[in-house]
Amino acid sequence: MKRPSSPSPERREAGSGDRFRHTNKADRPSAIALFLRRHKGKLKFLAITGVLGAGAWAFLSMHGTQGLVGPLKAKIEAEIPLKVTNIRVEGANLTSQNAIHEALGISVGDPMLGFDVKAARERLNDLPFVENATVGRRFSGLIVVHLTERPPFAIWQHKGQFVPIDRDGNPVPDKGMTSRDAQAFMQLPLVVGEGADHAAAELLDALAKTPDVKAHMTAATLINMRRWTLTLKDGTSVYLPEAAEPQALTRLEELQKRFDLLDRPVEIIDLRLPDRLTIRERPAPAPVTGDAAVPEDQNHMGKPNGQPQAPITHDETPVPRAAPVKKPKHTDEGDRRPSSFHDDNEHAHNNGGALPA
Repeated sequence: MKRPSSPSPERREAGSGDRFRHTNKADRPSAIALFLRRHKGKLKFLAITGVLGAGAWAFLSMHGTQGLVGPLKAKIEAEIPLKVTNIRVEGANLTSQNAIHEALGISVGDPMLGFDVKAARERLNDLPFVENATVGRRFSGLIVVHLTERPPFAIWQHKGQFVPIDRDGNPVPDKGMTSRDAQAFMQLPLVVGEGADHAAAELLDALAKTPDVKAHMTAATLINMRRWTLTLKDGTSVYLPEAAEPQALTRLEELQKRFDLLDRPVEIIDLRLPDRLTIRERPAPAPVTGDAAVPEDQNHMGKPNGQPQAPITHDETPVPRAAPVKKPKHTDEGDRRPSSFHDDNEHAHNNGGALPA
């Protein structure tokens, strides 16, 4: 059987018509046109939303948001009973509670939703002695404040100025400290004199080990950048030896526990010699009238005869009492120290010259 022959290319092209006509690439639609055609509905919705949003933003910019949002916020706060029930403060040693609550700007019973945590944290960071502050709030109504303080180590009096210093003697910024922070100042020891800022750490560390002496001390003065003189609350001056302050303070602590030496009416306690304790009693008060009886001789502890006196330890030798002499006036240049501070030179004539200057 004879197969039918395939039509020639000429006949196939002629009979096929437009069925096999090839289109040009330029006649095809672009990808952007196809995308717009497929997402025509979504793009129309986005366009309408953008126009409405722009109109709302322009309206609020012209008329403000406080008048519109304020009543809604007040209504929400009134309907939701979320109020501050407690404020807990952690890490505050020198910062007063009143200053902290004032910086927070909120109290117990105030609405929780109106509390600006960021603004409160910034105000707390501006307080004196505050290095960093964190503020958190709980749905239970609790506000937690944690302070990291950079407290001064001491107060340095120099040339009439009181400067908070750290342990290394560097000034601590007070961040605009006011009179309300005076209570924090009173908790810090006072050191006076040229070079006292950098030498205070060693002395104050030794004082921390002698609590009785520290409780009686009100200031410490560095004399000629060599040795310290302590001024007690009753005006007594305690002369410490050079480069041997811890040993002298330990000795004084023992004397206080045994004989209440720091509570007796003495003017000077000299500890500069390791084997001798020298005490100068306070001058006797002037008689009221010329007929007043003259006080009897007193012993080296300033007690009248017949009254009990502190026994002398084995390493302490009594020194004959000499007539009082006029004390030379001496202060460090530029320093304004209390009148009870004394210099080494005043011992040149004390106790009959028994102690070196």
